[in-house]
Amino acid sequence: MEQKKLNIGLFGFGVVGEGLYKILKQTPSLNATIKRIVIKHPDKQRNAPPEIFTNLANELLYDDSIDVIVELIDDAEAAYHIVTTALKNGKAVVSANKKLIAENLAELLDLQQQYKTPFLYEASACASIPVIRNLEEYYDNDLLQSITGIVNGSTNYILTKIFNEKIEFVDALLQAQQLGFVERNPNLDILGIDATNKLTILLLHAYGIVTKPASILYSGIQNIQLSDSKVAAEKENQIKLIAKAVKLKNGKIAAYLLPQFVTKESQLYNVANEYNGVIIESGFSDQQFFYGKGAGSFATASAVLSDISALRYQYKYEYKKKYNHNPLEISNDYFLKVYVSYDDLKQVNKDNFEWIEEFHAGQIRSYLVGVIHAEKLLATDWWKQQGVSLILASDPLIENIDYREIKRRSLELAGVV
Repeated sequence: MEQKKLNIGLFGFGVVGEGLYKILKQTPSLNATIKRIVIKHPDKQRNAPPEIFTNLANELLYDDSIDVIVELIDDAEAAYHIVTTALKNGKAVVSANKKLIAENLAELLDLQQQYKTPFLYEASACASIPVIRNLEEYYDNDLLQSITGIVNGSTNYILTKIFNEKIEFVDALLQAQQLGFVERNPNLDILGIDATNKLTILLLHAYGIVTKPASILYSGIQNIQLSDSKVAAEKENQIKLIAKAVKLKNGKIAAYLLPQFVTKESQLYNVANEYNGVIIESGFSDQQFFYGKGAGSFATASAVLSDISALRYQYKYEYKKKYNHNPLEISNDYFLKVYVSYDDLKQVNKDNFEWIEEFHAGQIRSYLVGVIHAEKLLATDWWKQQGVSLILASDPLIENIDYREIKRRSLELAGVV
């Protein structure tokens, strides 16, 4: 197929935008040139010719000589205007804005269908790992069993520091901020919002599911304690923030993002610092493991570059799982085995549990292990409150519970039978 020369209009010249500019300067064979760059303060000194910058968005959005709009800003509302206007004007769009995409999936799909313009966003999930393209092109949703991954490099860096250097959460967060691994608003990372946006996008390409991040069961790492990492170490586990989408026996999909104990047998155990790792399990090809940097200038810019390169061949997402299959459906009808640590047992809603297997009382902090229905976690927030830390067991998902068997075992332990 013939390559197309591309003139690019770039929005944003931050860490990723400047990284992309440098990469394109070093790869003239791509036949793609940044014509103009929109920034908030065009008079500020930057590492590019001053005449290339402007603060007028319409100079790019309505310039017929610009083929591709690359959107790399952190303002989701402004990004929404940029992306939708560009698509309506017949311009291909490349974006890394996971919040914009996750919150507006349905409308963005409709615009692509209506105006026949491609919208690519590999950099919005897992930065340098080509997980979206692989899900889109390689895996049939009838065969795809699950996706399990560390999809946020910032939180993974923090957890690595807590585990390896035995430091408290606030000190690890400060290190991540100093290295530029954390979003401008750190809550987007540490509360799990960023990673949930990514999981929302992956659900579309894996199973054809169009949903909102708010409908997904999630939490971040904000309440993880150094004592939790010590418990993990005693069990020869690590703690990771895990995104999960798995096909249940009834054909529906369980999807959640929660901290989890990870055993040495898992490929995710050794994914450290700002790196991401994703395991894709298929019915016949078993497991594939994808590994790469999940944060940083060139890691993200490389994914943007891959999308730009694909546009030279008129590539676009086909969304086959949504349009050519019967899209699957999210279900919250399943149980999770969880570890909960707490300062005061009164903070824990014990009535939410199907059963509690273990209690461990400590002088300062205690914990329990039990089984709880996903709907009860969605309906309450006691487990997100300060002083409470909920972490999934290493193999947490329980689809159905045989209560007769539980009763029989309880009576057996009590010596009744």
